[in-house]
This record gives sequence, structure tokens and C-alpha cells, in this order.
Amino acid sequence: FSLKELHGIFPWLVESIFGSLDGIIIGWNLRCLQGRTNPNEYSVALDFLDPSGPMMKLVYKLQAEEYRYDFPVSYLPGPVKASIQEQVLPECSLYHNKVQFPSSGGLGLNLALNPFEYYMFYFAISLITQKNSPVTHHVSPSNSAYFILVDTYLKCFLPTEGSVLPPPSSNPGGAIPSPTPRSPAVPFSSYGMHHTSLLKRHIAHQPSVNADPASQEIWRSETLLQIFVEMWLHHYSLEMYQKMQSPHVKLEVLHYRLSISSKHHGSPAQSSYQALHAYQESFKPTEEHVLVVRLLVKHLHAFSNSLKPEPLSPSAHSHTASPLEEFKRVVIPRFVQEKLYIFLQHCFGHWPLDASFRAVLEMWLSYLQPWRYAPEKPPQSTEPLPRIVSEKWAAFIQENLLMYTKLFVGFLNRALRTDLVSPKNALMVFRVAKVFAQPNLAEMILKGEQLFLEPELVIPHRQHRLFMSPTLGGSFLSSRSPAVTDASFKVKSHVYSLEGQDFQYKQMFGTEVRNLVLKLAQLICQAQQTAKSISDHSAETMASQSFFSWFRFTPSEMNGSYTGNDLDEIGQDSIKKTDEYLEKALEYLCQIFKLSEAQLTQMMLKCGTAQDENGKKQLPDCIPTENGLVLTPLGRYQIINGLRRFEVQYQGDTELQPIRSYENAALVRLLFRLSSVLNERFADQMEVLCSREDFIGRLCRYHLTNPQLVQKIRYSPVVRDRMSQNWGPKISLRFLASYRTLISLLMIYFLASWFYIGPVGCTFIILIGYFLYAVIMTFFFEGWKPHEH
Repeated sequence: FSLKELHGIFPWLVESIFGSLDGIIIGWNLRCLQGRTNPNEYSVALDFLDPSGPMMKLVYKLQAEEYRYDFPVSYLPGPVKASIQEQVLPECSLYHNKVQFPSSGGLGLNLALNPFEYYMFYFAISLITQKNSPVTHHVSPSNSAYFILVDTYLKCFLPTEGSVLPPPSSNPGGAIPSPTPRSPAVPFSSYGMHHTSLLKRHIAHQPSVNADPASQEIWRSETLLQIFVEMWLHHYSLEMYQKMQSPHVKLEVLHYRLSISSKHHGSPAQSSYQALHAYQESFKPTEEHVLVVRLLVKHLHAFSNSLKPEPLSPSAHSHTASPLEEFKRVVIPRFVQEKLYIFLQHCFGHWPLDASFRAVLEMWLSYLQPWRYAPEKPPQSTEPLPRIVSEKWAAFIQENLLMYTKLFVGFLNRALRTDLVSPKNALMVFRVAKVFAQPNLAEMILKGEQLFLEPELVIPHRQHRLFMSPTLGGSFLSSRSPAVTDASFKVKSHVYSLEGQDFQYKQMFGTEVRNLVLKLAQLICQAQQTAKSISDHSAETMASQSFFSWFRFTPSEMNGSYTGNDLDEIGQDSIKKTDEYLEKALEYLCQIFKLSEAQLTQMMLKCGTAQDENGKKQLPDCIPTENGLVLTPLGRYQIINGLRRFEVQYQGDTELQPIRSYENAALVRLLFRLSSVLNERFADQMEVLCSREDFIGRLCRYHLTNPQLVQKIRYSPVVRDRMSQNWGPKISLRFLASYRTLISLLMIYFLASWFYIGPVGCTFIILIGYFLYAVIMTFFFEGWKPHEH
């Protein structure tokens, strides 16, 4: 194909691979393509889209001819789209000199992108647009072709070792020129026109573009990262986007709007301003999206940590540092920090309260621990001691203070609303507590807070000038910021640039947050007790379900009690894991916030984890009234969260219970009629016998009454008239309708036949044996009813 033909089919080819921007065309569906299920298509796709594969060779070939391709502004992230449509250019240099009006008859604004930018725009945005792809099998995001390609592109264009491989060129010895500046096609108020590019600054000292291959690697690396950050992280309300802009930008936008207003008598600018602030983007990141962002964060930490140590001589540094090394130095604060902070805030505030939040949590924890991706290896020791966070990371912690403190408070608020008995939720609390409990980390965070809270000691005009938002969301196409030696000033600049000058900072180690931690510790204690009670109940249930228990009668069968819980299904192993996670999490929280044993003991008493005299869990908080027990607000909270409960038991006439699956319906009805006739005919005689105080009276009470019934009623909020109801002596023959009883009797008769004992003799022996057993039990356990087991 000729270059002209390739230029014509390139947009169609890109759309065929990554799908259309509106999601109608799925393309190759890279996000669902896995080597386990489609090995041939998987390997072909990776080879074709590899940085040195045919597709990238085509991109570089078209790049050499400086072709341009239109990308609709309407498919950009919401804040950027609305800003460009309002003729206000964002800070990010990615959009500079690229916005143009459509051709005659066209609709909407477009970005004029070079082939590399066009390819990467489609690749990055396919993670967002292709959400409704048909899936016929379980897909693991970390094993998909898309995830592998992201990792490959990051390693190629942001290498931790060496330099970026030069792009293949069709001309021997030639190089592909970097994009040339183009005059804007639309008059814009730009956020970034006052800064120069690192690339331009570096090239200005070179005799020609082709003479310095480093300029090419910086351009591709920077473009790739800008596209990934803009497409994946730049999603939130436009109001938040405007809040993030620096004061000089807001002033420039105001001047521009006033000029437009004076030309159009005010109405267009006013309506545009209202539309700008009324816009709210509806954005819900997926778990796969978060996993890809975590991959980006981890790689950027490794990329930044691969920076070579600075030479001792400042003059030597200025002459020897390559553009890639300069890029590593500021890649996180200039490109990622601001947008990732807002992205995480959005996730913390809008993500469902379920276990899928683990993906967001791990992304956050990955960003908080750059030392995990440092090239130096921790010293090997025989004992697995926790790794001490080095003091060299103090600057990173201080410059990312809100990432540690404000998001930690956000996590506390989420944890207080989750069910910590769930092993997955307990694991998340454990993970956060373990990370923040790393030796020396809490001390450095506290030091950062102290620096922020220091009184202002700087010159007023210097303070006003430097508290402007650093162009974090922009490109490294701006020169390096002057070194600021005042650590307190740097912390203040970070906080105010992200949250504004009127931000009210909430101290992580202050009283308010400490109270939240104490509440979380109370919930942990309560969850431990709940998990223990579930474990004990599960163990009892397992024991009662043994083979031999099938032949005996358990009390729960006939009194209708139910002591189970929905969490019984999580299993004994999961309950043990929950207890381990919560125990370690509580230990770590005590280390971080210096909680004492006395505080923990007092906490456990407050949350009512103490057991009553019978070793059973206490009832929910109630107030006795004339109508029985009435739940208090605390009692309702305890029931809703599964911390305490009433034992649900049948408290009426046991003869009137529904027929069970292990009972014969005809026998139940027949025996009920027989029992009713006997009880009606001999009621007076049974009452007289049971009122006797001698042995006969005790034996009759043992068989004909249920003295435990009134005692069990106190475990439920029943009305008082139920408790005062008279449960007189009566005969109950319902136990004979149980299949277990019938089979047990048949087995006894069958065994007796082996010893040549007939049915009449066997029945006589059973009655004699039962009478002796009843006499013995009467002496020791008068209140136990054998035929209601």
C-alpha cells in the first residue's frame, strides 16, 4: 500500500481493533481476550500490537509524513470536553494547538492528532467506552490482552532500565520528527501558555532534532503518560475540575469571559458560565478500570525510583542529566498526583459498600508505598521483621499528605458502615492498618501534619505567589519549579493546591479522627464476638448432625427455636480468618494511635461484649414495660448489624406446631386427637397428681408439664399476658409420629427378634426400661421432658 492509501485506512483499522467510540463496534475485544480461552487470537493480537509490531511500524511510518486525524471532542472526559466547548483550553499540553472547527457541514469540535496520539487515544479510551462487551466465560482482568498491552507499553515507553527504544524508521539513519507546533484554529484562553516544554527547552540546545534521539523518547513517553492519565483519571464533576485550577488560570478565564461578555452584551458568556458549572459527569469506574490504574501507579513508582542519584556538583548535573532522567524526577507530582487524588476521592465516596472496593483499596495502598518499588532490596533476616520506612521518603509523604490523612479518614467512614464479620471486609481493615503501622510511617505523617499546622512566617507577597496550584495536571512541558527549602511551605502548597485556601484540615492524629478509630475498634470487638458466637453455633450444629444424632431427639426440633445466622455459610475456616484479621487490625490500630489496654477494656465493656452468667450472648438493649420488652435505639442498631439477637423460639402449644418434614402427617393428626381426648377426660386427675409434693407428684410433673417454657419466654420481647398464661399438665403423644422414633422402635423390635423376643415381650421390656430411666431422671432433672427432645 502507498502512504496515501495507508493514511486513508488507518482510522478504520484503529476502530476495527479497539472498537468505536460510541461502543457499538466492539472490535477485537481485547479486554475479554485471554490466552487460556483463545490462545491463537491472543498471541496474534499481542504480536500485532506490540511496540515493535506491525501496527506500531505503521504508526511511525505515518508519523514521518505528519498526517493528522480528527478525534471528536465529545468523547473526551467530561470536564475536559465541557471546558473545550466553552473555549477554555485545559492546562494539559496534550490539547494545545490541536482543537479545530469542523469542516463545512460538520458538527462539533475535533482534535487534530498525529498517528501516535490517535492510536493511543483509542487504545486508552477503549477501557472506558467498551463496557457492555458480550462475555461467555469468566474473565480475569489481569490476564487479558488489554492488561498485558498496557504493561508492555509502560515498560517500553517508561523504562526503568536503559532508555526508550528508538522507533523504527523507513529511512536509514533518519528519525521521525517530533510534532511541530501548529497555530490554534480557535481563539482559546489557555491554561498553559505561560510555560515552556521540557522537550522544547532540551531541543533548543541541540543543533537539530535528528541529532538528539533523546528528544524522541521524551515526546513519546510524555504523550503516552498524558493520554493514559487524561483518559483514565480525569473523571469527576466540572465544579471539582474548576476548583483544581490555579489562581492565575481563574483570573485569565475571568478576563476572557468578560471580553466575550462585552462583545455579546453579556448573555452568551453568562449562559456558558452557568452551563459550565451546572455540568456534572456521571462516571462509575469499573473494577477492571481500577486494576489498570493500579498497574499504572505501580509502574510509575518503579519508573520514578529508577532515577540515578544526583551528582555532587550542581553544574555537572545541569549538563549531564538526560531528558528521561528529568522526566523521572517529576513524573508523579506533575502528571499523576492531583488527578489520582480526585479519582480516589470519587471512588471512596461513590463505590458500593461491598468487597469489590478491595481493588480501589489496593490501588490507594500501592500509591502510598513507593518504597515497595524501590530498586534496593531489604536486608535479609532470619525473622520476618516489618520493614522500617526510611527517612528519605519523608518528602514524598509530606508532599502527598492528603493521600495519607484525608483518604484514611474516608476509609474509616466506610469501614464503620460495613459488616466486619465478613472475611473480605475484615481483610480490608487489616490491610490498611498493617500499611499504616509500618515502623516510622505514622511518625512521618505526624511530622507532615505539624509542618502544615505551623504558623505562617513567610513574606506575604512570596506566600501569595507560591501558593498557586503547581501545574500538576499539566505536562512536563513546563520548566522545573525552583527548589523550595521550606518543608512547611511545601506541605501547605500541596494541601491548598488540592483543596483550596479555605480548606479546613482534619488532623489524622487529632481528637475527632481518634474518636472514629475508637468507634472502629469497638466494631472490631463486637465483630469478633459475633464471629465467635457463629463459630460456636456452627460447631454445635455440626455435632448435632452426626450419624447417631439422627436417632435421637433434639430440643430444637419440637420447640421451634432457630439459632442460625446467614453467616453460617461462610464456614469455619473463614470465621478463623476473620478473627485473625480483626485481631491483627486491632493490634495495628493500637500501635498507630497509641491506644492503651485500659482503653480497649473500657471499649469492650461499653459495646457490651461481656458475657452473661450463662456464657450466652446478652440480649439486645431493651427496656421492660407493661407490654414486655421494648427495644431501644441501641438495641435496634445491635439487631440490624447482627451484634445481638433474640432467640426465635416457638412459644405456643407444642401440639399445634406445623407438621415437620420428619413427621408422618396422618399420625400427627391421629395422635393429636387421641391426646386431646385424654387431656380433656383426665385433666382434673392430672392437675391433682402434679400438685402433690411427694415422689409421685415429681414423677407426674416430669412427664406432664414443661417448666422451662416460661423461662424461655424471657429471651423474646413477648407481651406480659403470654408470660402469665397457664400451661397446665397434659399428655403429648406427638413424638410417636416422628419417623426417627418409628424407625428406632422397628430396629429395637428387629434386634429383639434375634433373641427370640416377641413384640409383646419387647414392648414390656421397653416400658420397664423407660420407667426405671424416668425414676432416675426424676431424682436429678425434674424439669427435663424426654418426649419433647
